[in-house]
Amino acid sequence: MYLCFINLETMISANNPDLTSWVEVPENSHFPIQNLPFGIFKHEGEAPRVGVAIGDHIVDLYMLNLNGFLDAFDLPVSIVQSESLNNLIKLGKEKTRMLRNRISELLSAGNTEIASLPDVYGKYLLPMNQAEMLLPVEIGDYTDFYSSEVHATNVGKMFRPDNPLLPNWKHIPVGYHGRSSSIVISGTDFHRPKGQLMPPDATAPVFGATQRMDFELEMAFITCEGKALGNSISVKEAEEYIFGMVVFNDWSARDIQKWEYVPLGPFLAKNFASSVSPWVVTLDALEPFRTAGPVQEPEVLDYLKTEKNKNIDINLEVYLQPEGGKEYRICRSNYKHMYWNMNQQLAHQTVNGCNVRAGDMYASGTISAPAEDGYGSMLELTWGGKNPMQLPDGSERKFLLDGDSIIMTAWSEKDGIRVGFGEVRSKILPAL
Repeated sequence: MYLCFINLETMISANNPDLTSWVEVPENSHFPIQNLPFGIFKHEGEAPRVGVAIGDHIVDLYMLNLNGFLDAFDLPVSIVQSESLNNLIKLGKEKTRMLRNRISELLSAGNTEIASLPDVYGKYLLPMNQAEMLLPVEIGDYTDFYSSEVHATNVGKMFRPDNPLLPNWKHIPVGYHGRSSSIVISGTDFHRPKGQLMPPDATAPVFGATQRMDFELEMAFITCEGKALGNSISVKEAEEYIFGMVVFNDWSARDIQKWEYVPLGPFLAKNFASSVSPWVVTLDALEPFRTAGPVQEPEVLDYLKTEKNKNIDINLEVYLQPEGGKEYRICRSNYKHMYWNMNQQLAHQTVNGCNVRAGDMYASGTISAPAEDGYGSMLELTWGGKNPMQLPDGSERKFLLDGDSIIMTAWSEKDGIRVGFGEVRSKILPAL
């Protein structure tokens, strides 16, 4: 794997802010030519294929490859006609970087290779609203971190007012292994989960549907094929093993969680559903939005030390839509507030020799900003239900109701270029 680039900006020509496309891109679109995220789509009953988003269209990589426009990459059909991006990701960062550059070249203003073809629309470019988006990767393993200091402090204050952060929190990126089989694509609704609950002042648990349904605003990164079992990935190498990112909603049943989390942590409170956005924005596309993260005190151990600007400036918003009603924004946060960055998370995950594979997913943990309207969960926004949220339609929420939809969206913006993720949305259905 190619791990040392003399000039990363030169290697990633697709990021050029001066590029424009012959494909019409609406103003404020999340998918300008500087983005070109990858996803898996279906169209008119055909087999799932790899696509790239630009504006309101999907570029069909299967058709580009079939007709010779990607011949330099010698791509077998199994990579571009597939139910997941896993085989594409296994090509490695150098090759997927070159592929994104080539797609950028084909879509750039002045390039006529496909732009001049009479059947370009309908054959190579398809309307996004006519496609069905699928889960972008086959997720073998899933880790959820707990890396926002604001969130960890808020939650700690509710349960341990005098000692909100546990002793290890500023020394290691805390995380747990979650359930990958229940991670679902945006638009997949789910039923309110059930489990054991311990009602206030009760002496024994009861069984029932959660009364404290919550969302968690998160981002997740997806890895490339890692090293063999027994080897670790350093903080300096980490970015060459990270393919891209998605928006991640870690649905949580807070009352089930409160009863079960001691002594081993989340279980039924987390494994019923997690929702992700369909387009994987490459780490390459996010390079222009690098920024400094919070100062880490006390100093971390050597294997976790990173250089400056390893965080990413990604705007985050959460909307709540009651059944049949309007969407109301209830949270504005930013990924740059993460205390532990991706490099540190992946280095810690593998420091003991744990192997990672293409398509593995690593969620950030709830991303809360310092201001109260930046809290990334209902647990924080209503302070455990003690301060109900008043919605403009006159209703209130302590936690989420059946019929409520949560919509999350994320984008980076700099010098007039917006690189976004689209959205992830799901509705809560009544318990079965």
